Amino acid sequence: MELNEQAQKLNENQSTQQNNAPTNPTITLPKKKIKGTKDVNQVSQTRGAKALRFIWSYFIITLGTLFVAIGVYFFKFPNHFTVGGVSSLSVILSHYFPAISESQFMAIANIILLIVALIIFGKQFAIKTVYSTVLLSVFTLVFEKVIPITQPLTSDKLLELLFTIGGIAVGSALLFSQNASSGGTDIIAMIFKRFSSVNIGTALLLSDLVLVILGGIAFNLETCLYSLVGLILKSFIVDNVIDGINLNKCFIIVTKMDKEICDYINNELHRGATVSVCTGSFTHDDKKMIITVLNRTQSSLLKKFIKETDPTAFTIITNSTDILGKGFRIV
Repeated sequence: MELNEQAQKLNENQSTQQNNAPTNPTITLPKKKIKGTKDVNQVSQTRGAKALRFIWSYFIITLGTLFVAIGVYFFKFPNHFTVGGVSSLSVILSHYFPAISESQFMAIANIILLIVALIIFGKQFAIKTVYSTVLLSVFTLVFEKVIPITQPLTSDKLLELLFTIGGIAVGSALLFSQNASSGGTDIIAMIFKRFSSVNIGTALLLSDLVLVILGGIAFNLETCLYSLVGLILKSFIVDNVIDGINLNKCFIIVTKMDKEICDYINNELHRGATVSVCTGSFTHDDKKMIITVLNRTQSSLLKKFIKETDPTAFTIITNSTDILGKGFRIV
């Protein structure tokens, strides 16, 4: 009996010690990083890199605004095209009030719209749009003083319309690529969206159509029809130019040289890739499938490397303009 009591006490003591023993904390190991490769998802935070990105962004905005100003002043104003925007409103108002030029009307209208937008949207209103809107007015006013134009540059109205749409569309696409716009009716559309259930695209289309109709009333049916064609063309050109700016190449590579190709993608192109095992339906050979997305310059380098490393690799290359995720556009 004494032995049984001693054994029971010993078991109780061991159980108590186990219950009071501290639990081991979970240890989180740092993620391993491949030696010799850059983390393509990590954006450089150095002051120099930020300054370069800032300068480049505003250079593109300035260039885009210049394209818009050229299309508006040299081709849109002389032909009285009303293909949308505050510049179209300026063309109509200048027709009824010839003492004030189109450039002056546009500057006044842009300033009023900017003040209204800043009051309504406050800090949410992008500083890039303010910069572009003011710069557009400055460009047209400078053109008016330095290169005054009283009539169209050519006698071909269709050619003038194409140059009008080309300048405005390319410039707008450059602005949109930097999350900016030239203001104008874009601001009106944003205000409609804020105080009604109408979406921005519909509001923008409605405001531009109203300007086309008013232009036809102020001038003639021919100008109205040209402006309507220009409005339709502008939307297509803007979309295509934006797609061209954002174009990337998606690679699907089936190969047995996956290690060499992935090393090249990681170490030389500083991009990532996804690798999976695949089996051929005819040969039943096991290979690796690599999926990666590169810009146009990188894609040319990778195509050359694949040709030299594994000429038998089966490669599919497709264009892609809308890529979400780290290293590209953040979701």
